[in-house]
Amino acid sequence: MEEQNENQLNIELSEEVAEGIYSNLAIITHSTSEFVIDFIRMMPGVPKAKVKSRIVLTPQHAKRLMKALKDNISKFEQQNGAIKDTDMPNGLPLSFGGPTAQA
Repeated sequence: MEEQNENQLNIELSEEVAEGIYSNLAIITHSTSEFVIDFIRMMPGVPKAKVKSRIVLTPQHAKRLMKALKDNISKFEQQNGAIKDTDMPNGLPLSFGGPTAQA
C-alpha cells in the first residue's frame, strides 16, 4: 500500500491557465479583510485598457505573496543583475515611450 504524505498538495494546472496572461500594469486596492490585485494589459496609443485578471487575497496571503516576490526578485537579481526600475510619467505608460498612433 502506498503511503501518502498528509502535507502534500496536488496542484492541477489546466492548459489554458498554463498559457498565462500578459500584464504590464497592476492596480492594488484593499479593505480591512482583503487585498484585490487587478492585472491589466495596456497597449501603445490606446487610452483604454481592460482588466485581464483579478486576484483577491486575504491580508495574510498578500503579505506571504509580498515576501515570496521579494525573495524571488532577490534570487533573480543575483543571477541576472539588477532589474532597472524605470520611472513612468504620471505613473502610467500610456505611450510606452514610442510615437503616438495616427490613422
